[in-house]
Amino acid sequence: MDAYTATATILLIMYLSVPNNGAQTHPKLPEPIAPGSSLSPTGSDYNSLWLSRSGLFAFGFYTQDNNGFVVGIWLVGSRTIVWTANRDDPPVSSTSKLQFTMNGTLILTDQHGQEKLIVNANARASSASMLDSGNFVLYDYNNISRIIWQSFDHPTDTLLEGQSLPSGSQLTSSLSETNSSTGRFRLNMQVDGNLVLYPAYTTESGWDAYWSSNTASVNVKYHLYLNNTGLLQILDSNRDSSRTTTLFDAEKNQQKTGGNQTIIYRATLDFDGVFRLYAHPNNIASYKMITSWPGNNPCEVKGFCSFNSYCTFDDDKPLCNCLKGYKFIDENEKTLGCERNYSKVECRGNSDGVAFYNIVPMNNILWEDHPYFETQDMSSEQDCSSACLVDCNCWAALYDRVRCKKQGLPLRYVRRTHEDDKLTTAFLKVGKNSIENWKWNDTLFPLQPSPPPIKTTSNEAVVHIIVVTSIFTVLLVSAVVISCHYIYKIRVLRYKRLTDTGNIGLNDDVTLRRFSYNELKRATNQFKEELGKGSFGSVYKGTLNRGNRLIAVKRLEKVVEEGEREFQAEVRSIGKTHHRNLVRLLGFCVEGSKRLLVYEYMSNGSLGKLLFGDQRRPDWNERVRIALDIARGILYLHEECDAPIIHCDLKPQNILMDEFWTAKISDFGLAKLLMPDQTRTFTMARGTRGYMAPEWNKNVPISVKTDVYSYGIVLLEILCCRRNIDVNVFEPEEVLLSGWAYKCFVSGEVNKLVPWEVIDNNVMENMIKVALWCIQDDPLLRPTMKGVVLMLEGITDVAVPPCPDSSSA
Repeated sequence: MDAYTATATILLIMYLSVPNNGAQTHPKLPEPIAPGSSLSPTGSDYNSLWLSRSGLFAFGFYTQDNNGFVVGIWLVGSRTIVWTANRDDPPVSSTSKLQFTMNGTLILTDQHGQEKLIVNANARASSASMLDSGNFVLYDYNNISRIIWQSFDHPTDTLLEGQSLPSGSQLTSSLSETNSSTGRFRLNMQVDGNLVLYPAYTTESGWDAYWSSNTASVNVKYHLYLNNTGLLQILDSNRDSSRTTTLFDAEKNQQKTGGNQTIIYRATLDFDGVFRLYAHPNNIASYKMITSWPGNNPCEVKGFCSFNSYCTFDDDKPLCNCLKGYKFIDENEKTLGCERNYSKVECRGNSDGVAFYNIVPMNNILWEDHPYFETQDMSSEQDCSSACLVDCNCWAALYDRVRCKKQGLPLRYVRRTHEDDKLTTAFLKVGKNSIENWKWNDTLFPLQPSPPPIKTTSNEAVVHIIVVTSIFTVLLVSAVVISCHYIYKIRVLRYKRLTDTGNIGLNDDVTLRRFSYNELKRATNQFKEELGKGSFGSVYKGTLNRGNRLIAVKRLEKVVEEGEREFQAEVRSIGKTHHRNLVRLLGFCVEGSKRLLVYEYMSNGSLGKLLFGDQRRPDWNERVRIALDIARGILYLHEECDAPIIHCDLKPQNILMDEFWTAKISDFGLAKLLMPDQTRTFTMARGTRGYMAPEWNKNVPISVKTDVYSYGIVLLEILCCRRNIDVNVFEPEEVLLSGWAYKCFVSGEVNKLVPWEVIDNNVMENMIKVALWCIQDDPLLRPTMKGVVLMLEGITDVAVPPCPDSSSA
């Protein structure tokens, strides 16, 4: 061992001392690396690298960002890193050691004595070798010519000559020019035969791709291959030349040097997201880029500038700028994106948007991302910007003269359009406080010149100013006095009118209004337009205030026979509940046996229609938001309102969507009108099949946990966009969603529940676990709605639930 180390050291010194004139004049170095050999970053007792036979490539320790040492492979002449081991591990110190064992492993022992596995061949090794191709290999102990592990099978960001990228594999860029950790872009050789560039951590969809070879084919496996002449091709694994696609041919493009020099080619996905082909003259420090995809413009790379920022050029260099109302997360690394330069205010309603935020336009800017809401019903830029301002979920909007698209944060893939492109206007919601502090220097948004200051050059000018100010002051005081007088008169008249109607001091915002039956009959045009029919009766569309206010009128059926006073008491108790996620009760009518309730109108119908209807299916983020809205509404009914209310019939048809797609619970409290006491034992179930808790059928007292069970079923339906009971499925085990969901959870295949959508498996699994806890047969095992909200918000961890074992559906 000592003799081997000494010999290798002497030969390395000889190699480094030979003048580098571009020819291979260095000596042949001893090649087989025997088990037991080791490397150290520095020190006289160990080598810090293993060279290839001709000295073209080296394997060993190199410095990264001057923060420590990393194990990798590099081109000796240019010091270009082509492969890194455990690239996301932190660098190690100079006291670390890399050991090659007989078991076919390379073990890195860091400064703390902790061991990390660098290479694992899973077989006994006879030797290792750094080849002149740039491939580091381990050979079999029983067959010394058979390779049992090679770095070519585990590429990082680079392909070398003779190396291929198989179907289903990818290259991932480095973080920066000096940091080889996993970066922000990836090149996928997809199983469909398409070679595609994506930002990292995105789905394999055309929406996220920013370059493609367009070589997709059915039932054919492809691989990307680079040969020693600079020919980069996508090859059919069955060697069918008719299916070969040439990306670049260096020989045909005369990308080579003269003389006897050997050219080394490498294809690298660089840190800026551009895939480039380079040519390296043998053992020469300089090299050149000969072609790139997509072109050589980083601004064409989606995600080059991260969230809430866009790419532009300064002296032909790409530069990231923040959008209005945003600042760089890190001034020293501007490609990391931008964040708000103002504090976010909790949004509770339409007035908050106007009070705390403002809308600012940006021309020649757009972003390529899925909007959470899109409509063609807005005819002007003003309508689009106003709709975003009052929407709590909207932080930006695009108006293209046809559609208004609302967007949440963060904004992805923002880019500048051509200056002549005036068809799209971007609107950004920003804090009002931040507007006062902006000083724009972007040529897109020049500042308007400030008005010249008033200069007083004489006493006469001062007198004029005083006279004009006095006149305006007198006029202002007179206007205030006159206004106060008329306001007083108007209030007196209003008071007299209220005393005549017997409704002193009450209005729609404070108390319920009592309607006559004829009023509601006129408001609904003889109950002409039926919106729906539920457990408690039919609902009709109506208007008040000469058609300026839409309402929904519910005619109650099968109401418990009780006096008018008792009915009013129950209705007024319901009317005291006010929450963002509850449908608001505006008034009522009680005349003889007629019982009607008047609600605010919900323009987007029921959640059932949204989930199970023919219209657009809400995306994952929308569904999670809706589920959380419903949970907060039930939590209010159970724990936060004056008199706790058990809904007893929670289902998607009783959850309505307002104009901003906010989920609101309806029909709460109405169970009391059908059953005198919610805490007693009932012999007849009041819920809906598929949503009823098991205790309804066991003749036991119900509690708030009954609603928790129904919510669990509704949560599963929201997540999977299907009904709990569906007989129109392919497999019998899928008929009952709750049972199928548990089977998918146990087998670790929750994504089978939403095969049309790519969702992070951990996120989906957590949501399914919450639902499974809610539908436990034993009410004591179900969480409270407070616990459900905390789990959905990610504040508390979700334990693994037992089998629900439900037979109530």
